[in-house]
Amino acid sequence: MTTNLPIGPIMLDVAGLTLAQDEKEKINHPNTGAVILFSRNYQDPEQVTELINQIRAARNGNILIAVDQEGGRVQRFQHGFTRLPPAVSYTQSPELAESAGWLMAAELLAVGVDFSFAPVLDIDCGVSEIIGNRSFSTDPTLATRLSSSFRKGMNEAGMAATGKHFPGHGAVALDSHLTLPIDERDLDSIRAKDLLPFKQLIEEGLEGIMPAHVVYPKIDPNPAGFSPFWIQQILRKELNFNGTVFSDDLSMEGAASVGDFPERARLAQLAGCDMILVCNNPAAAEQVLEALPISQDPVREQRLSRMQGKPQMNREQLTHTEKWQQLSTLINNTYNHA
Repeated sequence: MTTNLPIGPIMLDVAGLTLAQDEKEKINHPNTGAVILFSRNYQDPEQVTELINQIRAARNGNILIAVDQEGGRVQRFQHGFTRLPPAVSYTQSPELAESAGWLMAAELLAVGVDFSFAPVLDIDCGVSEIIGNRSFSTDPTLATRLSSSFRKGMNEAGMAATGKHFPGHGAVALDSHLTLPIDERDLDSIRAKDLLPFKQLIEEGLEGIMPAHVVYPKIDPNPAGFSPFWIQQILRKELNFNGTVFSDDLSMEGAASVGDFPERARLAQLAGCDMILVCNNPAAAEQVLEALPISQDPVREQRLSRMQGKPQMNREQLTHTEKWQQLSTLINNTYNHA
């Protein structure tokens, strides 16, 4: 058996609170590089720590553990974790953005999670229900400042950040989980507004970015996550981004327009995605694992290794610190009285 596999290019999920035997085999596939956890995988901090240990033990080599823990309506781990407010709340209390980023990251790192897909860098344009209050602001300057503070807090705790959904999901009403949204704006409009937080955070060293399953037909016929123009031309060349590009979940309806699962994975990789997410569809995940050629890619592996968490303490140590106690109480009080 191969020992010490590099971090592969596919992110999978698992079904329950513990690992099944077939999941252990999938985790040890050379193409696997990460597991994303959902609410169904979470009971309490002790259980999820044990599950993460099982996932790591199943892999002969490195594996990344991710979760969506933005706060508000997108917070997979709730009981036993500080309940974080939606991003828009920080417009009222900007001084809390950095603290919340630290708190979110420190709590996840303490149970063994490497990173959360945060912060949301979309500008709320008042039409997108799926983004809405997940956006820090309708004002690009304020959204940039608050998301930058949130990332700074994450980094301070030892966590890499992933900005989403490039180049901006806030101006379309449709939900890309359910359909393929079309954004009719031109490139100048998007540059002048939606790209501002991405540009600034990339300059500050942003580690990861997730493109949107949105088509901008005036610019390119492909959804952004399958578009060499968006990923290679705008993101890599124009904005000089050298971190990890994560595809959004290939099981989303916004991805269905480009073909079956192996084709979606192939096109996402061809467009420039370093890691491809296949969630909530175990059969599709198996197809993609088998269909994608197994390849060593030192640049990709180096980018992905930057996403590894650097935990500073375990959960018991964290919850005994004065900083955690003060901030958790402050965020809970602010949020519960909002």
